[in-house]
Amino acid sequence: MNEKVLHVLEYDKIIEELSNHATSEPGKRACRELLPSSDLREIQKNLKKTDAGISRIFKKGSVSFGSNKDISGYLKALKIGSSLDAPQLLNIASFLDNVNRVKSYGRSDKEEDNRDVLSDLFDGLEPLTPVAGEIRRCIISEDEISSDASPALRHIRRDIQITGDRIHDQLGKMVNGSLRSYLQEAVVTMRGDRYCIPIKAEYKSQVNGIVHDQSSTGSTLFIEPAVIVELNNKLRELAAMEKAEIEVILARLSAEVGGYLTALSDNAAIMTELDFVFAKASLALSQNAITPIFNERHYFNIIKGRHPLLDKKKAVPIDVYAGKDFDMIIITGPNTGGKTVTLKTVGLLTLMGQAGLAIPAADRSELSVFNEIYADIGDEQSIEQSLSTFSSHMTNTVRILENADENSLCLFDELGAGTDPTEGAALAISILDHLHKRGIRTMATTHYSELKVYALTTEGIQNASCEFDVESLRPTYRLLIGVPGKSNAFAISKRLGLSDEIIEAAGAQISQDNRKFEDLLTDLENSRVTIENERIEIERYKKEVEQLKEELQGKQTKLDESRDKILRQAHEEAREILQEAKDAADETIRTMRKAEAGVPMQELEKARQSVNKKISDKNQKLSIKNKPQTPGHKKLKPTQIKLGDSVRIISMGLKGTISSKPDKDGNVMVQCGIMKSRAHIDDLELIKEEGGKEQMKKFYGQHKMDLSGAKNIRTELNLIGLNSADAIAELDKYLDSAYVSHLPSVRIVHGKGSGVLRQAVHDHLKAAPYVKSFKLGEFGEGDSGVTIVTFIK
Repeated sequence: MNEKVLHVLEYDKIIEELSNHATSEPGKRACRELLPSSDLREIQKNLKKTDAGISRIFKKGSVSFGSNKDISGYLKALKIGSSLDAPQLLNIASFLDNVNRVKSYGRSDKEEDNRDVLSDLFDGLEPLTPVAGEIRRCIISEDEISSDASPALRHIRRDIQITGDRIHDQLGKMVNGSLRSYLQEAVVTMRGDRYCIPIKAEYKSQVNGIVHDQSSTGSTLFIEPAVIVELNNKLRELAAMEKAEIEVILARLSAEVGGYLTALSDNAAIMTELDFVFAKASLALSQNAITPIFNERHYFNIIKGRHPLLDKKKAVPIDVYAGKDFDMIIITGPNTGGKTVTLKTVGLLTLMGQAGLAIPAADRSELSVFNEIYADIGDEQSIEQSLSTFSSHMTNTVRILENADENSLCLFDELGAGTDPTEGAALAISILDHLHKRGIRTMATTHYSELKVYALTTEGIQNASCEFDVESLRPTYRLLIGVPGKSNAFAISKRLGLSDEIIEAAGAQISQDNRKFEDLLTDLENSRVTIENERIEIERYKKEVEQLKEELQGKQTKLDESRDKILRQAHEEAREILQEAKDAADETIRTMRKAEAGVPMQELEKARQSVNKKISDKNQKLSIKNKPQTPGHKKLKPTQIKLGDSVRIISMGLKGTISSKPDKDGNVMVQCGIMKSRAHIDDLELIKEEGGKEQMKKFYGQHKMDLSGAKNIRTELNLIGLNSADAIAELDKYLDSAYVSHLPSVRIVHGKGSGVLRQAVHDHLKAAPYVKSFKLGEFGEGDSGVTIVTFIK
């Protein structure tokens, strides 16, 4: 690509943003050197790497390459046998530690299904953990070598410690003993690398030793006593031996590192490439970008594309395509309407795609490979070269016409402007026609009506316009392909207060044909706006219908839930009643079996009455609990009840026969099989004769619920791998089962990915009537790949 177009289309600014996302200096340098490619295979390979980087960041988060320093200088020194110093070796260790972390980050690729184009790069990293560990063991910091680095160094340092202690002992005795009265201060100090004591100048002759220094006033002399001269000499020798041994250790470590030059070089290259790939992925995520589809047919279809340097919250996405039915687009419309931004967006997104970068557009956007992109955009008037605006543009145009071919994309802003409109329009038409005949993909902006007519009357050329709202005097920035635009100069002037008289006089200056053409454009625009408004109205009606449908489904769901709840309660109460009946019967049988011959009947009767009382008390509670009567139920009078009548206990759903007359409170005893229950006459209804067992079987058969699967309901549903439609169907069925099973909350695993499945799940949960709340998982729960759902109790 020519350098000029990279600057004109602001590709260099994108590269600067990209380099800011790299975390190491070699990675930043690789970003700054990135240029668009015209090789389709290379482009697709680079885009696959970018896409893989995006997926990995979604799944595992970002990874840092901060310790990936440029070690090429170290490797050259090692190659010729030189030794590295302690800071350089520590840099190597830090680099290898970073390699180890990055390799661990990419270690989830062992399953064949999870491998991607970056897997081989991660596999190629060699952390050389023993080498890094040995460096860390021997070198504590840039200024300190560990005593454990070698036995010799440990021995030398032990001798240094012993010698130093002996010196301090000797000097301590002098300072606190025989020389105390001669001292300026009772301290031991160092001059150079020799231990000395501060002696008053007048007592110089009283101390046998070597003078190494004196104070600025000359009143104090720093003397090395003769008795420690030999010890100080030994200390110096040991210091020299320590330095020599440290050099031996560094040489040994350097030789060990030098044995892995190839692995280190490969690690550096792979780390730089991975940093570069993840910088592209990070940039894509910050721009909400996608990896486009590429072709070599010179066809592009950008769906909801945004200029990456504009605020993504404010930029209006555009749909622009060319290369199939037409190979040239002529864009018209008022100034500041977005024409130039459209040209730059198409050009810049093409450059980004060919450089292996994701583009801020919608899925399935498609780009084509162009060997060159030429752009004449902006005012490049040159005072130094005595070039006017028109001359500058024409110089660029001549260069483009000389170099462009069918593998080029040409972008012209205000083609033919800056000179006489008639001549400028004629030149513009001639230039565009020349490019059209050569099959060169071209986009141009203009205000000339002649170019609109040229596009309308020439096959393979399409008009487009940037929409403008005359009422608000503001552009909408929407690109409308197939609709020629108007400059709207008269309408804008009128809105700004220019008198009708002047506007009418200006209109009279326009030829009849031009006026008819502008009126036709106005009619077309009005028709388009009307159709657009009708389409919006239809969309609104569709949304209302969908909303009403959802509300109806919600009501139906609530009705189903209420029905299920009632049936569930009835089933539980019936089961409780049966259990009470079984317990009462068992107790009666046990009592009977315990009765032996000679036991008075009064005691057996007393036991039987006790059991009946328990049953009656339970039934009384159920009667009170289920007081509401069935609709249309007629209360019985005491006179209507006779011994032996068949009745139904409404609250319990049981049938039996009257075995006693009503007492003063209206309670009667009802024989229900082996049970005798006390019930109030208001809770009874007369029925025809029917077997008790058959009636109970019929009742419970009608209210039976299959709860066998409740205990098998899992608290987690995994939707990964399903499309949105299938996932929502599974989710709906699962939520119903989970809610009926009384689960308080569940986990929905949808993965991170592009967020489409997550959004579909959240939209469904918002409409679910039994969902109290939902939220994304926190750290340790699955992060944004999991949604926690809490049910209404």
